[in-house]
Amino acid sequence: MRKRKAKDLTQVPAVEKLETELKREKYRRRYLSVLRSTVYTLLVVAAAAVLIATLWLPVLQIYGNSMSPTLIEGDILVSLKSDSFNTGDVVAFYYNNRILVKRVIAGPGDWVDIDRDGNVYVNEELIEEPYLVEKAFGICDLELPYQVPANKFFVMGDHRSVANDSRLSAIGCVASDDIVGRLVFRVWPFSAFGVF
Repeated sequence: MRKRKAKDLTQVPAVEKLETELKREKYRRRYLSVLRSTVYTLLVVAAAAVLIATLWLPVLQIYGNSMSPTLIEGDILVSLKSDSFNTGDVVAFYYNNRILVKRVIAGPGDWVDIDRDGNVYVNEELIEEPYLVEKAFGICDLELPYQVPANKFFVMGDHRSVANDSRLSAIGCVASDDIVGRLVFRVWPFSAFGVF
């Protein structure tokens, strides 16, 4: 009888070891399953975020000072794809494989005129520009008044004395197909975080 008890005692730790090993294997499988599903979920979310950012909400960083003081170099903004733009909207557009940011002044068919003091008239009406710190005629080689061609927008920077924009025939008016979107939300710097 003592031998049987001794055998039973040696078998008990083996059974416990086997149960412990089974529990460990179940835990490992469950862990791997959760890890795999988490990785797949993160990949799907990342792909969706890239798709949304590319197609509907491009994120842009400002370079240069043609839009100061409204936008400062280094600001990061989210733009919204759109087909219609109003006077005063800030838009990003493609120009020579770069993205520029300017403000819409006039749309297709509108007449633009700028006096020597930098006052801007659209269809013979002075437009309100509360976003400007100072007005300037700037660099302009257009014959004014100027009519905006069909499917194009006349754009200008807020820092009028240095901005290169639609006042230069080299840049000209922006085709609606070249517009990336209207800037709507500033994400950086955090001190200016919010709707733009």
